[in-house]
Amino acid sequence: MFTGIVTDLGEIRSVEARANNLSRLTIYTCYPLAELIDGASIACNGVCLTVVDKGEEGGRTFFAADAAAETLAITTVGRWRAGARINLERPLKIGDELGGHLVAGHVDGLATVVARDDMTEMARFTLRAPHDLARFVAPKGSVALDGVSLTVNEVKGDEFTVLIIPHTLTVTTFGALKAGDTINLEVDTMARYAARLMETR
Repeated sequence: MFTGIVTDLGEIRSVEARANNLSRLTIYTCYPLAELIDGASIACNGVCLTVVDKGEEGGRTFFAADAAAETLAITTVGRWRAGARINLERPLKIGDELGGHLVAGHVDGLATVVARDDMTEMARFTLRAPHDLARFVAPKGSVALDGVSLTVNEVKGDEFTVLIIPHTLTVTTFGALKAGDTINLEVDTMARYAARLMETR
């Protein structure tokens, strides 16, 4: 489990096609090498990936993770190329501060950036969720977008807005997002369970 609070802005070092439709991703990070444990989970733009290798190169730490065919198909991972920047977060530990909301790292689908409005102190993003996921998005509720925990501002049909403060624009990939981009969307787990309970009444 994660909290949606990004702790590093990683960089894709390489992407390598492997057997059985796997893709081996190698990612630069500021995380200390000693803290990158084989088998550990790291959220990469909201996608929970498993560390399978690690090392240092030119004074930089990196780790490797494999993405399977389903992950490549339903998330943005299949579009990542060397040099791309991605949001990173290590998993929550018992006793850690829950600064965002509970995030599983299991992406539900892709949201499309409809518009970006830059204001004096923040930026407003309007996004369109896939129709079957839009019912889980509610005003004042939580969503994870590219692994970032955000509060929903307004909802109109399949579209919703979020406000991004300058700090988040600086330390995450949101600073580079523009209209037309697609990003990973994970809906709030509690909203999913609430909808399921209503369906089975």
